[in-house]
Amino acid sequence: MTPQDRRDAAALLILRLGLVWFIFLWAVHKIITPGQYKFLAKNFDGVDLSIGQIYAAGGLQIAVCLLAALGIFRYASYGTLAAMHFYTITRRWEGFFDPFAVNAKGFPVHRNQVIDLAVMAAFVALLLMIARDHWSIGGALRRRNGSHWWH
Repeated sequence: MTPQDRRDAAALLILRLGLVWFIFLWAVHKIITPGQYKFLAKNFDGVDLSIGQIYAAGGLQIAVCLLAALGIFRYASYGTLAAMHFYTITRRWEGFFDPFAVNAKGFPVHRNQVIDLAVMAAFVALLLMIARDHWSIGGALRRRNGSHWWH
């Protein structure tokens, strides 16, 4: 690998692990506080989920996070995390149109939506740069065995 390959690989490793950590925290909270997510699903999506369904969703998200952290099935794992995050964005459009809104106490109420957009941009960058993601299991397999869809 050239010095540029190593810099790209290091940058993408940092980006990948940061994005995984971001989603992983939300997934683990589904396991720790399933009642909160039951409430959110009911009030935001109009869906009455069981605690078991919330545990299953959190467990599945944790599994995808682990695959992405290791760089296994990169297109599928990175893409799935990006799709999960995009779903969150689609549920919070109102804040994008009023990013500077503050409540009666002067607290900015839509700043998380701004963070959501930055995270989505990072996911897009990770997916666009996947061929430069050398420090992952998928990247190592690609260098060793050639390009395949599952790397």
